[in-house]
Amino acid sequence: MKSLILKTVSTTLLPLLILFSVFVLLRGHYLPGGGFIGGLIAAIAFILHAFANGLTQTRKVLRMHPGFLIPIGLSIAILSALAPIILTGDPLMTGLWYEKDIAILGKIGSALFFDTGVYLVVIGVCLTIIFTISESV
Repeated sequence: MKSLILKTVSTTLLPLLILFSVFVLLRGHYLPGGGFIGGLIAAIAFILHAFANGLTQTRKVLRMHPGFLIPIGLSIAILSALAPIILTGDPLMTGLWYEKDIAILGKIGSALFFDTGVYLVVIGVCLTIIFTISESV
């Protein structure tokens, strides 16, 4: 697409949408939101950038194939789900929480790590599908 307005807007919106997706990810274990919605917002940001600037330019911004995010995210999610069994002997996916508050983030627990894994998987899957379809057309 050769629209100067869309190129300018997508370049401006990419960092803002990524920042918003991280905000939705971080507030997800207390309020509505989380890894899935945050991952969709981040994927939409990169898809908008690809529509405006081309797939090769977006791949340069990503610096890695989005398919590599899938096993990384799955590993983080699985480890956070198994952590209660390994560390305390509690059932699978029992929430573990660090007792002290962390500045800006609040209390950190295994739910945040699980959401981060889901976030990475959703970005990887969505971008892999869209980029594969875009390459074949």
